Amino acid sequence: MTAFVGILTALAGGLGAACRMFVDAALNRRPRTIPIGTFGVNVTACLAMGLVSGVALAAPGDTVWLGVIGTGLLGGYSTFSTAMVESARLLRAGRVRAGLAHGLGMLLVSLVALLAGQGTGLVLLC
Repeated sequence: MTAFVGILTALAGGLGAACRMFVDAALNRRPRTIPIGTFGVNVTACLAMGLVSGVALAAPGDTVWLGVIGTGLLGGYSTFSTAMVESARLLRAGRVRAGLAHGLGMLLVSLVALLAGQGTGLVLLC
């Protein structure tokens, strides 16, 4: 990796973090029983990462862009640790069903979103 690619990845990470802040705020405008903002951010990040990795699988070659987009932009955008803090907060508050639904539901939906993105990426290039 060159210094230029490292700088691009860092800038993409900052952009991803800013996007996360705006999307999370937009989704959390109304109070809900489950924090939907982080859930939505992580699911859309997995969908996008699936799409990017699906394209990379269908058209192997120079993968510098994959690192900049995947590691940088989508790494800055997704927020798995925050999601787990939110799940733990719900569990500690005695809201076991909500905590489990949030944590396990996000994992399942995110995995399905990633697989759907990969499938779409593969289909687009075939």
